[in-house]
Amino acid sequence: MFPSLAILDIDPAGRRKHDGIRQLTSDQVKMIRAFIQKRVMNPEDVDDILQSTFLEALRSEHKFQNASKPQTWLCGIALNLIRNHFRKMYRQPYQESWEDHTHSEADSHSDIGHQVDGHRQLVRVVRAIGSLPSNMQRVIEVSLEMDGNYQETATSLGVPIGTVRSRLSRAREQLKRQMDPFA
Repeated sequence: MFPSLAILDIDPAGRRKHDGIRQLTSDQVKMIRAFIQKRVMNPEDVDDILQSTFLEALRSEHKFQNASKPQTWLCGIALNLIRNHFRKMYRQPYQESWEDHTHSEADSHSDIGHQVDGHRQLVRVVRAIGSLPSNMQRVIEVSLEMDGNYQETATSLGVPIGTVRSRLSRAREQLKRQMDPFA
């Protein structure tokens, strides 16, 4: 590890400017990394957010007033980037590839009974979707065609994104009640 990290420590006029932001020790960088790691579990996302934090700090260094420690300011930037990361991440629902699921099922469960139960469950789900109101069926259909992208679904249907979210949410709730009356 390097004892200190210099991030473009000289401004275009040759004067040292904002040493606190541009001169960080490896301990300070580790502290910012740890701050991010406490909130984000994926190591690749941690690295991306750390890099984005430094990039945003360089872009906005003219706003740094030395009213706080540079690490505090950088942690504030990191926290905003973490919030944006999770907002973007939760905008898209988690989806698992059907092919991956069927192959892993076939590999791990060669029991024909398990496959029959899975088929029966699929038939019940298709019937339950068929019993939903047509506007909910349509939003499910278009959402599947758009790979779960809410914005593209809304654009395709010509409705606001909030309408897509609410219809899908209500459809999920109805399907849960139909599939498991004890839920």
